Amino acid sequence: MDSPLQSGNIPPSTWTIALIGNPNTGKSSLFNALCGSNARVGNYAGVTVEHKTGRLQIPATANRSALGRIVEVVDLPGTYSLAARSADEAVSVEVLAGEMPGVAKPNAIVVILDSVHLERNLYLLSQVLELGLPTIIALNMWDRIVAEGVRISPDKLSESLGVPVVCTSAAKRVGIDALKLQILEVLDSLHSSNNSTSKALPLACPSTESLASASFPEPFRTQVDQLVDWFASQKIELHRFQIERLLIDDPKGHSFRVVSKSQAPVVEAKINEAREALKAQGLGIPLFETRARYAWIKQKTLGVVEREPKSLQTSTSDKIDRWLTHRWIGLLFFLALMFLIFQSITLVANWPMEGIEAAQGILGTWIESWIAPGPLRSLVVEGILAGVGGVVVFLPQIAILFLFIGILEDCGYMSRAAFMMDKFMASLGMSGKSFLPLMSSFACAIPGIMATRTIENRKDRMVTILIAPLMSCSARWPVYVLMVSAFVPATTWLNGWISLRGTVLFAMMSLGAVVAIPVAWILKRFVFPGEPSTFVMELSSYKWPSWRVVFARVWERVQAFVLRAGTLIFVTSVLVWAAAYFPGNHQTADSLTEKLETLQQDPETNSTEIDSLTSQINLEKSRLISESYLGRAGQAIEPIVRPLGWDGKIGIAVLASFPAREVIVATLGTIYALGSGVDESNEGLADQLRAATWSDGTQVFSLATACSIMVFFALCAQCASTLMTIRRETNSWRWPVFSFVYMTTLAYIGAWITFRILSAGSP
Repeated sequence: MDSPLQSGNIPPSTWTIALIGNPNTGKSSLFNALCGSNARVGNYAGVTVEHKTGRLQIPATANRSALGRIVEVVDLPGTYSLAARSADEAVSVEVLAGEMPGVAKPNAIVVILDSVHLERNLYLLSQVLELGLPTIIALNMWDRIVAEGVRISPDKLSESLGVPVVCTSAAKRVGIDALKLQILEVLDSLHSSNNSTSKALPLACPSTESLASASFPEPFRTQVDQLVDWFASQKIELHRFQIERLLIDDPKGHSFRVVSKSQAPVVEAKINEAREALKAQGLGIPLFETRARYAWIKQKTLGVVEREPKSLQTSTSDKIDRWLTHRWIGLLFFLALMFLIFQSITLVANWPMEGIEAAQGILGTWIESWIAPGPLRSLVVEGILAGVGGVVVFLPQIAILFLFIGILEDCGYMSRAAFMMDKFMASLGMSGKSFLPLMSSFACAIPGIMATRTIENRKDRMVTILIAPLMSCSARWPVYVLMVSAFVPATTWLNGWISLRGTVLFAMMSLGAVVAIPVAWILKRFVFPGEPSTFVMELSSYKWPSWRVVFARVWERVQAFVLRAGTLIFVTSVLVWAAAYFPGNHQTADSLTEKLETLQQDPETNSTEIDSLTSQINLEKSRLISESYLGRAGQAIEPIVRPLGWDGKIGIAVLASFPAREVIVATLGTIYALGSGVDESNEGLADQLRAATWSDGTQVFSLATACSIMVFFALCAQCASTLMTIRRETNSWRWPVFSFVYMTTLAYIGAWITFRILSAGSP
C-alpha cells in the first residue's frame, strides 16, 4: 500500500480534509457544524455531481502554533461504497486519490458513521482505510443509541480499528469542538511526521495488516502485487486501492475513469488477463469481497457493540410505518402530502410572487419618473429590471419546495415516499425519487429540476430533468385561458356540470404529463440505456427535523439559483429586450410618451385626450416591434409556422415569450396596439384576435389555430429560465440544447396534427 506521506504535495498554506459517509448519516449537518454557513457550492470538473467546500472554524481553545495553515473541508457525495458503480462513487474515489482536477488531495479523511447502524456503515470505512490516508471516525447520532438499545465503547472501537473515534450529534451541535480538536491533532501529527527525519506513520493511519484487504484470498493479493508492478512499468500512477477496484469492479464501469482513453485498451486487456487467471484458480471475483469485509467488521466490533434483545414492544418508527407505508393508507397520505406541497407552491407562493411583481412595478414607475423616455429608460425598466424580476419572482416557489424537501428528508419520510412510488416509476424506467420533482414541475419546472438532486442515480436524474419541463407549469395558464375564452365554445353537458372549456383546459394541463411517459421510455431506451438501477433505500428511524439544517439547505438552494441560473436568465432577458427594441426609430413613441406623462400629472387633463395619446403610443409600439429584429425574425419564420395555422404576428409573440411563456399575452397586446398592460382576461385583446385576417380576408384565428397554439405551448421548451436551470444542473450546454430541440420538435408536430385534424372537421 502507498505510504500516506508520499501521496501528493501539500500546499504550503492549506490543509484539506474530506468528509465521507453513507446517505442519511447526518453528513451535511456535520459539514455545516464544522464550517458554518460559508460553504461554496459548485460542480466537479466534467460531471453533474455537486462540489461543496468550506473552511474549518477553529475552536478558541485550539493550539495552532504547529500548523499555521487554513483547513479546507470537502464534503463528498453520500455513498455506500467506493466500488465506483455511479458517478457519485467515482467522484469520491477520484477526490480521495487526488485524481480530481481542481481539488487538492485530502491530507486526512473524516468518516461519518451512523451509531445506530454501525456495522453496515463500517463497510465504507473498510474501503476508506485502504487508501492509507489519516482517518478519523465521527460516530454521529450518538444521542439516539440509548433509545435504540445499542451500547458502543468508543475507546474499544478506536483501539480495534487503530484510528481516533469522536462521538457527535451534529444536529444538536454535540461533540463538534471535540471533533475539530481531533482533526487538528491529526494534522499536527502529520505536520510533525513531514518534518521528521524518521518519517514515522502519522496518527490515524492503521497498519496494513489490520485492513480488511489483508483477509482477501492469497491468489487475489498476488495478482494485485503483479498489477502494481505492471502499472509502475507502464508509468501509470494509480493507488493500490484503485488497482484492486479495477480488478474487482465492472471493466465498463466508473472505475476506468481514472485511466486515460489512450491507456484504457491496454489496461482493460491486462485486467481481463488477471481476471481469467483468478477464474482459472476457482476464485469468483465479485463474491469474496463482501464476505471478507463483513468478516472483518464482525471481528472489529466483537466486544465493542452490544445490542439489547429485541423487546416485544414495536418501536415508534415501526408503528408509524404501519400506516405511512401501508399499501392504501400510505398512498392516500402521500398523495395528500403531494397535494399540500403542490398547493403551497402554486397558492402560498403566489402572495410573495405578487408582492415581488408589485414591487417591480413600483420601482419601474419610480425609475420612469427619473429617466426620460428613450433607450436608457427602456433598457433599465424593460431589460434590466424585467431580467432581475424574472429571477427573483421564482424564489418563493424554490424556497417553499426545498423547505418541504428539507423537512421530509430530515424527518425520515422522504425515503418512505420514494419506496412507495418506486414500483410505479419503475414502469417508466425511473426511480421513486423522481415523483416529487415531476409533481413540483406542475407549479414550475425550475424548482422541480433543482429537486432532482435527491436522485443519486445519474441516468434516473437526467431523464427526470429532461421530462420535467413537459409538466404544464403555471406559466402556460395565461395562454390557455386566453385561447379557450376567445375561441372554445361555451358548451356544457350534464346540466352544466361539465363544460367544453373546462375539458379543454384539463386536456392541455394533462397533455405534457401524458406525453412524458413515452418520452421517458425512449430516453431510457436510447439516450441513457442500461439495466434499471437497483432501488436501495435506507429507511432510517423517524426524528424531529433540525430547523438549522433545513433552513441552511433552503438558503443554499436559493443562493445557488440566484448566482448560477439567475445570471443566465438575466442575460437572456436583456438580449430578448434588445432584439425587440432595435433597430427602430423610437423618437415618435418617446415624444408621445413624454407628452402623455406630462398630461397625466395635470388633474384637469381631459381623459379623451389621454386615451387618444395612449392609442397613438400603442399603434407606434406595434409598428416598432414589427420592425425590430424580433419582428423581422417572426415574419421570417412565417413560412415555417404557417402549416400550424399561424401568421407572422403569432411567430413574433412566440419568439418574444422565450424568456417566459406568459409574456406572449403582453406581446400580443403590443402587436395588436392594445399595449403591454393587457392580460388573458382582456376582452379587447380577444376581439382583436377574432378580427385578425390573412391577406385574402380569411380569419387567422379559429378553434383549430387556438388549439394548435395551446398544444405547442404545452409541449415546447419556451422558457429560457428552465433551459438555464438545466444548464446549471447538468453542468453542460448539451442538455438544454437537447431539451429545446426535442421539445420544440414535439411541439411542432403536435400543433401541426392538432391544426390539421380540427381544420378538417370545421365547416
